[in-house]
Amino acid sequence: MTKQQAKQRIDKLKKLINHHRYLYHVLDKQEISDETSDSLKHELYKLEQQFPEFITPDSPTQRVGGEPLKEFKKVEHGISMLSLEDIFSEKELQDWENYLKRLEPSAQLEYFAELKIDGFAVALIYKNGVFSVGATRGDGKVGEDVTQNLKTIESIPLKLRATPDVARLTSVVKQLEVRGEVYMERADFEKLNKELEKKGEKTYANPRNLAAGSIRQLDPKLAASRPLKFLAYDIVTDMGQTKHSEEHQILPALGFKAGLGKICKNLPDVLIFWQEIAKKRENLSHQIDGIVANVNDNHLFERLGVVGKSPRGARAFKFSPKQATTRILDIKIQVGRTGALTPVAVLEPVEIGGTTITRATLHNEDEIKRLGVRIGDTVIIERAGDVIPDVAKVLPELRVGREKEFHFPKTCPSCLSSLNRPLGEVVWRCPNTNCPARKRENLYHFVSKKAFDIEGLGPKIIDKLLDEKLIFQAVDIFTLCQGDLIPLERFAEKSAKNLIEAIQKSKKISLPRFIFALGIRHVGEETAIAMSNYFGSIDKLKMASKEELEKIPDVGPKVAESIYKWFPRKNQKFIEELFAAGIRIESQRPAPYQTKGFGAGLKGKIFVLTGALKTMSRDKAKERIRLLGGNVSESVSKMTDYLVVGESTGSKLAKARKLVGGGKGGVKIIKEKEFLEMLS
Repeated sequence: MTKQQAKQRIDKLKKLINHHRYLYHVLDKQEISDETSDSLKHELYKLEQQFPEFITPDSPTQRVGGEPLKEFKKVEHGISMLSLEDIFSEKELQDWENYLKRLEPSAQLEYFAELKIDGFAVALIYKNGVFSVGATRGDGKVGEDVTQNLKTIESIPLKLRATPDVARLTSVVKQLEVRGEVYMERADFEKLNKELEKKGEKTYANPRNLAAGSIRQLDPKLAASRPLKFLAYDIVTDMGQTKHSEEHQILPALGFKAGLGKICKNLPDVLIFWQEIAKKRENLSHQIDGIVANVNDNHLFERLGVVGKSPRGARAFKFSPKQATTRILDIKIQVGRTGALTPVAVLEPVEIGGTTITRATLHNEDEIKRLGVRIGDTVIIERAGDVIPDVAKVLPELRVGREKEFHFPKTCPSCLSSLNRPLGEVVWRCPNTNCPARKRENLYHFVSKKAFDIEGLGPKIIDKLLDEKLIFQAVDIFTLCQGDLIPLERFAEKSAKNLIEAIQKSKKISLPRFIFALGIRHVGEETAIAMSNYFGSIDKLKMASKEELEKIPDVGPKVAESIYKWFPRKNQKFIEELFAAGIRIESQRPAPYQTKGFGAGLKGKIFVLTGALKTMSRDKAKERIRLLGGNVSESVSKMTDYLVVGESTGSKLAKARKLVGGGKGGVKIIKEKEFLEMLS
């Protein structure tokens, strides 16, 4: 990037960030997520570090918050309320320590790590032990006097505790300043939002916004009516403490609730603490978005000083975001196994959810038009759980004039066949069943984990076998021998032997996996299981009419039509060739609901799984549910009976919380222990 390009990018980033900071901090409105905002600021900070000549006093990296509201009296902070520089990876954590060691080569670095509450920062001043002034952060130097509102929060003591130690300290220190976060617990937030919705009043996007909105009301009665809490994290006044960890011991003695924290002797300890908290975060009563790592020695912390508006001795180590901003370098067209064409954005690499993302789906032509996306645009990328990342929003404010419009092709990029778009559908399709790209994708699907699950036979090996003309269709896989593979690059005798053994092992397959492997359009894992339970054999399925197919649970006319059309002579011959190559469908246990007295406890119950389970894989959990007569769904809805919550959950948990008590009795959220009890 040239200097001119960097300056242009920096100016546009500053303008966009300042706009959204004003909406968020002054007007209590939010148009982009906190994660997106963090991503934009992080990019700006990195560019300014690379080109420090472009750092200006009005840059968002040089200020902390928005302007004070004019309706409140201004309060000048004796010591600035600084913001923290965000980091998102283990590498950035290590880079920070290397930076500290360059500044203080002889220092023995010990850290104190604590939770980063996603709340609203305030400063509390006590004079002679009595609460005197409470102020918001504001712009870091000048905040707003919200004393009367803060007095309504029960967890803020109006008078410091009258213990002998406190009395001794406050007799020496006439004025004491404590800082922390005003926040709201998840359950309280959801309850209050529902009450506001019933009254037809404005609801809030998250607990942080609600806490901020409550504190910035002119009428203290409104703040008093809301279940706000306060968590202290810092004592600004010198009370003789030499370590930050000591402040977390003093705060409870003064009458404050202090957040969970831990002394970390080295950087690996900080990383372990971060990982442990990341696993627990969804089960905490309040929202957190990371941990704060502080240099524990207060004197060393002071010596390290401040750069811009951030202390060098602390970093906010955030959890892997589900959203981030990056740029679209190109748009490619991917041809799927059913002929569907999907536009894919090639991205500047960005980390989301602990994974480096280089591609994101744009779904279809209509979605490209709706987003107004162009090659070269800065976009918000979103990824929830294990879902393929997609482009959530374009940021046209950052365009520089070099962006290019994307025009959807009229012919297949693989076989050049003319595309068609069936009436009522949003997807363009290649109609050529012999299209090389379609055949390749079908083979990937055929050997995938939920189909034939041939260990060691992934897309790269499939590509090599196709390129060497060792296979042309799926049945050819089962005729391969060790001698075919050994001449191939990177195939030794042992690896060739292992793959052939895996292929032979896969010849025994269950009926649901076999049906799924066929790649019938609209037939996923759950539908394949339903078809297997209903018919019990591939022969009965082959002979089924459309009317009979529609009798299968969850199979409608569209899916029935697709299944029926798949079984003409050509595909029946394909199945016969598979059997001739040695494929054998294992005998099936009768469907749970057809077995007398079996699985009555879960019969008809719909389960959704989110997060990782400790005791079994997700596939094993699904199998256990089905054997006991239950059903599994991939998405939470009003029809869901149970959401089973594991570790590192995604968006399903948030949706289920909204549906508790609704629908047909409401979604019941259960943890792994309760789930195992149900299975037993």
